Amino acid sequence: MNEAAESACDILFAGGDVIDGTGATRVRADVAVTGDRITAIGDLSEMRAGRRVDASGRVVAPGFIDVHTHDDNLLFRDADMTPKTSQGVTTVVVGNCGISLAPLVLQDDAPPPPLDLLGNGSDYRFERFGDYLDALDETPAAANAAFLIGHSTLRLGAMSDVERGATANEIDAMAKVVEEAMQSGATGFSTGLIYAPNKAAPTDEIVALAQVASDGGGIYVTHMRNEGVDIDKSLDETFEIGRRANLPIVVSHHKCAGKENHGRSTETLARFDSARGGQKVGLDVYPYTAGSTVIMVDMVDAAARVIITWSDARPEFAGRDLADIAAELGCSARDAAAQLIPGGAIYFLMDEADVQRILAYPHAMVGSDGLPHDKHPHPRLWGTFPRVLGHYARDLGLFTLEDAVRRMTGLSAEQFGLKDRGVLRQGAFADITMFNPETVIDSSTFEQPTTPAAGIDVVMVNGEVIREDGRVTGARPGRALRRNSA
Repeated sequence: MNEAAESACDILFAGGDVIDGTGATRVRADVAVTGDRITAIGDLSEMRAGRRVDASGRVVAPGFIDVHTHDDNLLFRDADMTPKTSQGVTTVVVGNCGISLAPLVLQDDAPPPPLDLLGNGSDYRFERFGDYLDALDETPAAANAAFLIGHSTLRLGAMSDVERGATANEIDAMAKVVEEAMQSGATGFSTGLIYAPNKAAPTDEIVALAQVASDGGGIYVTHMRNEGVDIDKSLDETFEIGRRANLPIVVSHHKCAGKENHGRSTETLARFDSARGGQKVGLDVYPYTAGSTVIMVDMVDAAARVIITWSDARPEFAGRDLADIAAELGCSARDAAAQLIPGGAIYFLMDEADVQRILAYPHAMVGSDGLPHDKHPHPRLWGTFPRVLGHYARDLGLFTLEDAVRRMTGLSAEQFGLKDRGVLRQGAFADITMFNPETVIDSSTFEQPTTPAAGIDVVMVNGEVIREDGRVTGARPGRALRRNSA
């Protein structure tokens, strides 16, 4: 810890247990903030402060970084970023699963799934990736955001038929768009190879575009082709893309989906360990046994339970179990699901032992994968980070609180190249979350998914308090975090 020579600061967090995001053991210390930076950490009892925050009995930590979000449009629709800031998140990574809001201009009110997870056709209004970032500069949100450019978005902009591999000319056109995005400040390139606009892309097409991101200093983030029976083949393809394009990779929401695959996380994590010997490999995970995405009929049979989160065809069914809907409609669950498209669903696919094993993997980051535009969302949208802190770290002892914080701060900032963020140290940006380690817990449930978490006391972004005692302050100091810049 460092003590600064300055005798005054704007805000002082006094007497808290500082967990700095590196995995180091917590220490009792004060944290001084002036402007948008941390100016000192240590015994600062003699320092004058414009405001003193009593942090006794609390943990003062870096603001949490949600590395897997679909908040591209939430940054505009809810500038307070309520589902995320209420659980202590100060930075989100958007553009995951091959779906980014830019660059794409659509006239139709119904973008094809899964792009409808972000909004309607009129929301896709940015011709250039830089235009999207500029719009966020003009109307900042409460939280920071880093950005991936999505392969499905690219394909819909460059191809008249996405049910085939791209031609050389189409790849060239997409490559130019990726290059512009990287120059504008994108962090990297993402795919969602399970989804219709993306699944026909062959490995060579992906490598060609990932190479452009690599040349721009970016990373490759993927929702792989298969997270079930063929997960080994999907991991092999993912590692191959990283090697051939020479860039770091992140496997999104790693899981072993479907009852026949329960227990295979021992095998898959061993594959990660092996790959890490020769390349940069990361992964993120959410702390639930259910996932959520658009309604996909083929996923119904693999799930132990399905909850409908939204349906344009039958909006009255949002929040209900598919089995009950099927009984009411007098048809099979698959037929009922087909009748509800376009829509979204929660699928109970994973085993708790696998979830815990992946969460405990030292290189696993935390990401919510929440869907903010669902009428009845998965509770991970509001509860992911307090659930890791309260349920898995404190109550189950799966890892220490210091390691839990590292997985959602320092490790994430390092993986995504977020300069001077994710750690508490002198000179770092003042993204800070203060929470009660005894009471922090998720409150959202599958029945009541939008209930704010407990135990989050103060959330600060770039030196400004954006939430305190459960209320937003109205401050919106968030920034569009362009790659390798402050």
